Amino acid sequence: MSDTIDTPTTGQKFTAETLGTFVLVFFGCGAALISGGDYVATGLTFGLTVVVMAYAVGRISGGHFNPAVTLGAVLGGRLPWNQVGIYMAAQLLGGLLAGAALFGLMHGFPGFSAEGNMAQNAFGDQSALGYAWWAALLLETLLTAVFLWVILAVTDERNEINVAMGPLAIGLALAMIHFASMGATGTSVNPARSIGVGVFAGTDAIIQLWLFVVAPLLGAAIAGLTYPVLFGHGAEPVAGSGLNFGGGRKGDQFVPGSYEAQWNQGQQGSWGQPGSAWGAPPQQQWGQGAPPQQQPDPSYGAPQAQPGQQQPGQWGAPPAQQQPGQPGQWGAPPAQQQPGQPYPGEQGGQQGQPGAPGHWGNPDGDDDGRTQVRRPD
Repeated sequence: MSDTIDTPTTGQKFTAETLGTFVLVFFGCGAALISGGDYVATGLTFGLTVVVMAYAVGRISGGHFNPAVTLGAVLGGRLPWNQVGIYMAAQLLGGLLAGAALFGLMHGFPGFSAEGNMAQNAFGDQSALGYAWWAALLLETLLTAVFLWVILAVTDERNEINVAMGPLAIGLALAMIHFASMGATGTSVNPARSIGVGVFAGTDAIIQLWLFVVAPLLGAAIAGLTYPVLFGHGAEPVAGSGLNFGGGRKGDQFVPGSYEAQWNQGQQGSWGQPGSAWGAPPQQQWGQGAPPQQQPDPSYGAPQAQPGQQQPGQWGAPPAQQQPGQPGQWGAPPAQQQPGQPYPGEQGGQQGQPGAPGHWGNPDGDDDGRTQVRRPD
């Protein structure tokens, strides 16, 4: 792996969010149109598009594909405010491009009319079951809040879930949400999805778009603000996020490398932790060199000191400076035994201590364990 990390540019993030949102709206709403509103097909398609595109471009932008997700991320302390405009503009563009593509392609069917037939979201007399506007507002707010709580929890750095499982859990959550609400509102939880096809579905659909913009953003704001209160941050919020509207500093720009890392950008410990995509040592931050690796000592298996800090007696290190006349060292005369005192190391016949018979730097012991005192030459 290269030591140089290719930091995504603003243009690359914009492109990633545009593409991801395009795929989400085109395939999700396209499945609803082609299948005649089949519950299982439509719900699974929306969920699978999130999974696929998060794996594909999540390393670049984090894979929001939804203005509500971006708002929840910034209020939850995961993204600086100075990124919000880029993300939401890209998401709206992707949704509109998908709506335009579907509008053109659906005219390939004889007698097709886009009026009220673009898989748009609806309530009241425009919905299939006549769902009341206030209930639609509450439902979309609740479902979006649940969706954001799931996203913030799955991508919390304290969550030990494997990084690769994050997009899968989020995609399944979106499918689950569709199964619970398609019959009522057509399921939005995403203003870009609603606007992208709604503007091509006629005047009535355009008039009702307000609810499918307000409700998802309200639900995302509730989740983003309450998640740290309910479950804690897990790490310091990104500068310029949350209720701090000052905007992030240049150094707070994230360097995505995995889906989870995007959501923990700028937080200590979010990069290079065990189990992450890069596998760097703990506490190693981008832009800092890796800590010196300790190599096992080939003689004893103990770790060697770092270069320039070698200790005497290790491989490649200079010998220790000896003081003249110290007993037990190479080249030094043996210690003089004082009359009536045992030679050092002889007490108790203990071996393995300095001065014991038969050890390095000491006179050899005789067969009966008595110390022989030699005169210095």
